Amino acid sequence: MRTREEAIQYGLTFDEAYADKPFPRADWQLIRVKTSKKTFLAVYERNGLVNINVKVDPSWRDFWRNAYASVLPGWHQNKEHWNTILLDGSIPEQEIKRMIAESYDLVTDSPAKRIYQAVREIPAGHVATYGQVAQMAGNPRMARAVGNALHKNPDPLGIPCFRVVNAQGELAGEFAFGGAGQQAKLLEREGVRVKDGRVDLKKYGIQVKRDLT
Repeated sequence: MRTREEAIQYGLTFDEAYADKPFPRADWQLIRVKTSKKTFLAVYERNGLVNINVKVDPSWRDFWRNAYASVLPGWHQNKEHWNTILLDGSIPEQEIKRMIAESYDLVTDSPAKRIYQAVREIPAGHVATYGQVAQMAGNPRMARAVGNALHKNPDPLGIPCFRVVNAQGELAGEFAFGGAGQQAKLLEREGVRVKDGRVDLKKYGIQVKRDLT
């Protein structure tokens, strides 16, 4: 990701995101959330480079700044809560997308945020169905949204989407992170037996308590 267009286009893939140009400078563009008007991505040019500003959890702020020389304290924004990313080609695109996604999550109570948290809670050596993840995330009817969110997983290492299967225990036909067969390899590494592209939900599936309130 090196251009304004790429950054803006990715920002607009998030739910209820829209572009805004509130400043006189034509090169400044904000990506906001419709319901709250909160900004989670600012795109502009400075010193011959495309810059983006993203909101950051203070506990991760210095991690990103130390990991990449092109991640700096937020320019023209609160430096405790914002980072500036120079799109100079030195940062892997997946990492840039992860930082943008984290910024979006910080300004919203998005379904994706709750879905990712639910997936983090699936213990190693077990699996959950899309429906169970939806229930854990607070809405049993959004199983399809679970699939969409996991397909855009910004942190495959921290959000173990390979532990999610369908209602029959079947693995994804084409796992998004590593290709066909990778999901089975990751599950088997944790002790989950995969046979004919399926796991035994009675043996490896989690139990989700129903909310009867």
